[in-house]
Amino acid sequence: MAGALAGTSTVVSYVESAAGVQAGGRTGITAIVTGLLFLLAMLVAPWAQLVPLAATAPALILVGGLMMQPLVDVAWDDPEIAIPAFLTVALIPLTFSIANGLAFGITAYALLKLLRGKITRTDWLLLVISALFVARFVWLSAG
Repeated sequence: MAGALAGTSTVVSYVESAAGVQAGGRTGITAIVTGLLFLLAMLVAPWAQLVPLAATAPALILVGGLMMQPLVDVAWDDPEIAIPAFLTVALIPLTFSIANGLAFGITAYALLKLLRGKITRTDWLLLVISALFVARFVWLSAG
């Protein structure tokens, strides 16, 4: 919540924490250091705008390419999995938002499970989250 109040996407904060755990940081100290570095980054953020977008593009392309590796593990032959995965991957850059891409993917997954009759009692949270995403998109489109 503090990250959201500071203007940082909570998804970004989670990804940074997950990267720390994957790199070997298993204690809370990793999260504290990451948080402190985010605070320091807020102080220099205004100067980041001095770097032209063309200068950051190669780094972003490299990171994007590295992020494609886990897509090998997606069950592309199962439409219930493949369609939400594709929507997530495609809509993150098209909407310029990780959160929107994830919202579309999660909502598509819930809708496909519902339409195929594969929804179970344990999927209640998936349905609630999807309904909240749909309400958010309706709210944003009305404004």
